Amino acid sequence: MNDLLVEARGLTKRFDDFTAVDSVDFGIKKGEAFGFLGPNGAGKTSTMKMITTVSPITEGDLTVFGIDPRQDSRSIRKRIGVVPQEDNLDLELTVSENLYIYGRYHDMKKGEINPRIEELLEFAQLTERKDSEVEPLSGGMKRRLTIARALINNPDLIILDEPTTGLDPQARHLLWDRLYRLKQQGATLIITTHYMDEAEQLCDRLVVMDEGRIVAEGSPRDLIAEYAPREVVELRFAEGQHDEATLNLEGLASRSEVLADRVLLYTDDADETQSQLHKRGIDVEQVLVRRSTLEDVFLRLTGRRLND
Repeated sequence: MNDLLVEARGLTKRFDDFTAVDSVDFGIKKGEAFGFLGPNGAGKTSTMKMITTVSPITEGDLTVFGIDPRQDSRSIRKRIGVVPQEDNLDLELTVSENLYIYGRYHDMKKGEINPRIEELLEFAQLTERKDSEVEPLSGGMKRRLTIARALINNPDLIILDEPTTGLDPQARHLLWDRLYRLKQQGATLIITTHYMDEAEQLCDRLVVMDEGRIVAEGSPRDLIAEYAPREVVELRFAEGQHDEATLNLEGLASRSEVLADRVLLYTDDADETQSQLHKRGIDVEQVLVRRSTLEDVFLRLTGRRLND
């Protein structure tokens, strides 16, 4: 039995002469958290809009729940919950009223909406704010309410487009906890993000997108193991010494990346690499040793950082 909730083959989206999504293939299994990782403009949002039937397909094939969006978009929309990049809550209504109106939009009866609202308020940690208007809520609270609203109809598929953009670190981690709870309950999630730590925290599998194409696919751990050595030594040099110092780094690591403000040395033995730096007499202003991340994978595959 095909356990793919979403399947794309040669999926393409064009806007006049611009190709936003360039013949991509992917499959999303029931019960997994699947990520689209890449910088702004990589094609993530355009892909999501085709999955949610908001934007028509230019070329290729796409099925959601085995349904072609071009044939029956309404059946798909009834079974998905969407969290857009920007919160589009009704600011003049209360927290619970925002949920109630969305329940009615899905033709839910009052008797089933009200218990569901109570469940979602508890899930989003907004029970004490149920009668508060939305406008004065913090950004994190509004984001949690937007997610709760997307869950009102018990969707089979939840799509989150850049769910934590603009939130402070505390709000991001609280939101991650809520999304992880959904994973534990067996929900199928599609998450687009340009935060590599978010993808590592939440995604079972992901694709890395750049300029409308998929350049790699796998679990976060597998992608890091395949494309990046175990450790990274970051070097910063005194002003005016950056260019000269980089000439003396050849052979110090299996791979290096020279960025505008620092040099990254990729190695399986950071201690040995630092020892060789000392032996060569290379004057370094600051040294940072860290493990490889998905950002290093993206830099390896595309030659630029995720926040470029």
